[in-house]
Amino acid sequence: MNRRIMLMMAPLLAFWGCGGGGPAHQTTEKYYLVCANPKIPYWQEAGAGFLAAARELGVQAEVVGPETYDAQAEREEFRRIMTKKPAGVLVSAGNAELLTPDINAAVEGGTPVVTIDADAPQSRRLFFVGTNNYEAGQMGGRLLIKLLNGKGTVVFFTIAGQKNLEDRLDGYRAALESAPGIKVAAVQDMKGNSSLAFDIAKEYVDKKNLPDAFVALESLSGAEIADVLDRARIENKVILAMDAAQNTLEWIEKGKIAATIAQKPYTMGYYGLKALADVVLRKPPSLTADFRNDPRSPLPVFIDTGTLLVDRNNVARLRK
Repeated sequence: MNRRIMLMMAPLLAFWGCGGGGPAHQTTEKYYLVCANPKIPYWQEAGAGFLAAARELGVQAEVVGPETYDAQAEREEFRRIMTKKPAGVLVSAGNAELLTPDINAAVEGGTPVVTIDADAPQSRRLFFVGTNNYEAGQMGGRLLIKLLNGKGTVVFFTIAGQKNLEDRLDGYRAALESAPGIKVAAVQDMKGNSSLAFDIAKEYVDKKNLPDAFVALESLSGAEIADVLDRARIENKVILAMDAAQNTLEWIEKGKIAATIAQKPYTMGYYGLKALADVVLRKPPSLTADFRNDPRSPLPVFIDTGTLLVDRNNVARLRK
C-alpha cells in the first residue's frame, strides 16, 4: 500500500518541485501578468492569486496592463515587459489575433508564455489556464431557457474580439437550439466600458424596445443593466451576469439579477503562475515543439479552473 501511494504521489512531487534534490527558483526570477484593465475587481482577484503564488515560490511578480480596455495598449504593455527579460509571462489575450505575433516572438525567443482567462489558441503559447467558456455558455443557456419558459427575446453584451467571450456566446447559442421560441435580438459590443454598457441598456429603456432577457458575457455589464432597469422601475426582465463582482452579487441579493456564472480568477492567477514557474524550472528542450499533437507531451493544452452558478440560494454564502 505504501509503495502504491508513493507511486501515485511521484508525479505531483515532481510537478511542484518537491522532489528534494531538484532545481530551485531564484529570487531574481520575475514574472508578469499582463491583462486589460487590471483595476477592475475581476483582475484584482486574479492578481491576488498571482502574487500569492509568487510569495510561496520566492520569486518576483508584477501585474501590468492598461487602465481601460484597450487591446492595442495591452499589446504595447506586453512588448514593454518583454524588454525587461522576464522569466515567464501570463497573459489574458484581450484580442487574440492582435497579440499572437508578439506571443510567438516571445516564445521563439525563449520566454515561456501561458494564457489565462482569454486564450490565443493559434499562438505558440504553451497552454491555457482558465474557464471552459463554451461549457459556461451552455450552463447559462440552459438556465435562460428555464427562466424564460422557452419563449422570448434576449440581448447579449460582449466585447468584440475576445476568444473567451466568443466561446461563451457559442455555448449559449448551442443551448438555445433546443428552445426555438427564444430569439437573439442583438449582440451588443460594450467595448469593455461599463459606462457604455449602461448607455446601451438605457437606450433600450428609452425606446421602449426591451427584450425579455439581458445576458452579460463579461463581468461589467450585468450590474449596469440591473441599475438601469431598477432606476426605470422595470420588473419581470431576466438578467444573467458573469463573474462575482461585489455589485453583481448585491443585485442578485436584491432580486434584480437572476444569477451569475462565477469564474475563478484567483485560481487562474495562482495556478497559472505555479504551472508557468514549473516550466521555467524544468524547461523542455524546446519551447516551440508541437505539444498539442505530441501524445507524450510534458505539457497540457488546457487546464480548466471551473465555474460556479450563483443565485439567491447561495449568494450570501459566497459573499461570506
